[in-house]
Amino acid sequence: MAEDKKEPWVNYMALTTVILAVCATLSTFKGGGFSTKSVISQAKASDQWAYYQAKAIKGNLYQVQKEQIELQLSTLPSNTSEDTREKLQHKADDYAKKVEKYDGEKKEIEKTARDFEDQRDDAQKHGAPFGKAVIFLQVAILISSIAGLLKKKQLWFAALPVGGVGMLFFVDGFYLFM
Repeated sequence: MAEDKKEPWVNYMALTTVILAVCATLSTFKGGGFSTKSVISQAKASDQWAYYQAKAIKGNLYQVQKEQIELQLSTLPSNTSEDTREKLQHKADDYAKKVEKYDGEKKEIEKTARDFEDQRDDAQKHGAPFGKAVIFLQVAILISSIAGLLKKKQLWFAALPVGGVGMLFFVDGFYLFM
């Protein structure tokens, strides 16, 4: 049985197919990593927003208590002792401080939640190009493989621009230039 003579372009086709496959694999891993980071950041942001709501509820309860005491103070009979008035005013002031404390904590929690949302958004921006890269690279690998099986150089040439688009998305996943 005589062996077919191997055409030189087949080596280049094999090399480009391997390069495309490596980039597709890396795109899959990087895209998956960014996807995981996006999900984790979203979960952390959701936790922070729940914490924010808890602080808001506590602050609101103290606000209601403060307003009730202030209402009591305003409706006390004129013969109420000064000691009673001072105790009620002290309690209202104490509640006011707690409301202020919770408002301050809410601002810090909100900032943290927004930071996690920014991390989520950034991960999504990086992940999307990697997903597109995988699609184009896989199609290019498929076309290139068919070209090798059929020994059609023109078919391999058709795979190269598709692979080039995939490589462009692959690089864009890192640098976000598109």
